[in-house]
Amino acid sequence: MERTSAKARPWTGAIRDRVRAVIFVVFFCSGFCSLVYQVVWIRLAFSRFGVLTPVLSCVLSVFMLGLGVGSLLGGRWAQWWRRRVESSPAYLYAAIEGTIGLGAFAVPWLFQAGGEFLLNTRAGVSSGSYLLASGVLIFIAVLPWCFLMGATVPVMMSFIRQAAPRGSGSSFSFLYLANVMGAMAGTLLSALVLIELFGFRGTSTIAATINFMIAAISVVLARSLGCEPASSAEPRSQLFALASGRVEGRWLEVVLFTTGLTSLAMEVVWTRAFTFVLKTTIYSFAMILATYLLATWVGSYLYRRALAAGRIASVEQVLGALCVFSLLPALLNDPRFNQSIALTLGSIVPFCLALGYLTPRLIDAHSRGSPTAAGWAYSVNIAGGILGPLLAGYVLLPAIGTRAALLALSAPIFALFIGASRGAEQAWRRRIEISFPFAALFAFAAFVSRDYEDGIFYPGPHEVRRDYAATVVAYGGGMSKRLLVNGVGMTFLTPITKIMAHLPLAVNNHATAGLVICFGMGTTFRSMHSWAIDTTAVELSPSVAESFGFFFSDFQQVLADPGARIVIDDGRRYLLRGNKKFDIITLDPPPPIEAAASSLLYSKEFYGVAKDHLAPGGILQQWFPGGEDKIQYAVVRSLREAFPYVVAFRSIEDWGYHLLASMSPIDDLAPEQFVRRLPEGAKRDLMEWSADQSIDKMAENILARRTDVRSLLPPRQEQMIVTDDRPHNEYFFLRRMGVLN
Repeated sequence: MERTSAKARPWTGAIRDRVRAVIFVVFFCSGFCSLVYQVVWIRLAFSRFGVLTPVLSCVLSVFMLGLGVGSLLGGRWAQWWRRRVESSPAYLYAAIEGTIGLGAFAVPWLFQAGGEFLLNTRAGVSSGSYLLASGVLIFIAVLPWCFLMGATVPVMMSFIRQAAPRGSGSSFSFLYLANVMGAMAGTLLSALVLIELFGFRGTSTIAATINFMIAAISVVLARSLGCEPASSAEPRSQLFALASGRVEGRWLEVVLFTTGLTSLAMEVVWTRAFTFVLKTTIYSFAMILATYLLATWVGSYLYRRALAAGRIASVEQVLGALCVFSLLPALLNDPRFNQSIALTLGSIVPFCLALGYLTPRLIDAHSRGSPTAAGWAYSVNIAGGILGPLLAGYVLLPAIGTRAALLALSAPIFALFIGASRGAEQAWRRRIEISFPFAALFAFAAFVSRDYEDGIFYPGPHEVRRDYAATVVAYGGGMSKRLLVNGVGMTFLTPITKIMAHLPLAVNNHATAGLVICFGMGTTFRSMHSWAIDTTAVELSPSVAESFGFFFSDFQQVLADPGARIVIDDGRRYLLRGNKKFDIITLDPPPPIEAAASSLLYSKEFYGVAKDHLAPGGILQQWFPGGEDKIQYAVVRSLREAFPYVVAFRSIEDWGYHLLASMSPIDDLAPEQFVRRLPEGAKRDLMEWSADQSIDKMAENILARRTDVRSLLPPRQEQMIVTDDRPHNEYFFLRRMGVLN
């Protein structure tokens, strides 16, 4: 191993330019891999521990915690390495990147082992204890690799500083720019290309290969270039000294922490607010994140250009712009405007651009090239980023909604601007220049603008409820009642949702216990209860369950029955953490079928879990609303892989299919048999909205639509199957663009 005590090879201008280009590419690739891992690990956690907001929050919080602690300690690692090992920090960086690559294989294994441990020991039969145990397992599995990711910045800064101390004063912003660009590329390529082509496992392997390549390149850098002894004096930039103003010490930490908190909290609020326009596919979330990262990259690039020209903006100027720009999403996403994806995404660009300028500018000013100082400052920023999503998801959104949350989050940024302008030259003029437009926009957003939560957009009676998982709107009267979740239509009153219970129950004919996954309006739950059996419904959002009374006047009578219960949980997770057997499991995944939360309820692995919780002769009813033919084939194929007997019934409204699956043969009932098996309460429920026909005609209409399931499985499509690793319904960009057959 090369020792730094050996004479270093001097860095000429040409060498310096080539090495900086290599380091830029290395950090670009490092940022790319980090975002790929985040996407994959979140999805793996969902499949093992449930599609729950607390699970998402846990993964993201552990991710940010690891980055923060790694940033804080990475500089000290580099100092220790330099002092004790007496070798280039590039060797340490290579070891870190190589170890991160191992995490691509270790984290899925740890998630699987942890999930099996919970399953085998029943360590958390109650929802709370299962969630706590899941959180501990996620912490153990994810934290070490995120810690190493956080350490990459100060360790590489240490290499730059020791190899070329005179050019290291702005090394943080140099690495930050490369990292953000890589993160943007990782977001887009994983969503649009890699996962659809290679699945989560293959995509993770690609990222690991890149990590190993980074490690190899870093070893070459270490062996090719010697490092000059580090100067005991901190390299300081005169430009920073003149421009930093009040941004020193504790004040710097306050600014970094607050901007980290508000920006990540706003990202959570944007995700919910924009669902009204962008809907719930994985590409919607990728667009928000890619826009955020693209604008942040542009801001960082503009800062680097200003730094090279010696004309960087003052902190109070950037904070003034930031607080004004923070109000644009609340103003431009009024449903009364001609809403478009471009307008929605464009509303966050100015804010993210200013943020991308401010963050590296502050950390450069604080660190002056010191890896330890940069690591500390970055960790303070990340600490705010840890708390921001928790504040938004569990406090602001449930309590005050999206528009008010954005207004509340803009206030601390305005306070930072006021604090930064104190004592500055012509402070009063700067305050007036920002305060008047900020106040005007704030007042307009508060009193004039509207969002999809406002009742003026919904005719007739309406109720709005909010919780940590969703904003739920129930509105309408009579048979025109509707349910919206985060602005997206979920369901309406239709006999189809009644048949989701009555059809499998009549075919089974001996059920004593049934499970409804996805509560919706509660129609299927209420219909199953009409059979006087033990009835359980599982729903992710508390507000959806609380809206039951808006749709049905007899809800109190239903819920008063000890045999009827609603559980707030993820359906798959509910099955995994218990061992109860059901005669009927019926589910209607939330639309659209491309939604991320729906994929895990259409997969072969889910059907395997459901099969284990069916009693002998039990039946699974899977509703498929229709859509892309290939996905219909894939869903049916997934059922056929898990169950030997599958039949399909076209719905009575001629769209969508009731898919019945069982480990036992499924009876082909005659209409009179169907009617005879219905209890009196079930007959009244089935005919509640169909008074224009007899029950015999209804039974004939339902059963006459039985379809040979083989007609839904053309031979050329038989290999396509929905799995946890390859959710074809969720990732479809290349297929629908005609790139894939």
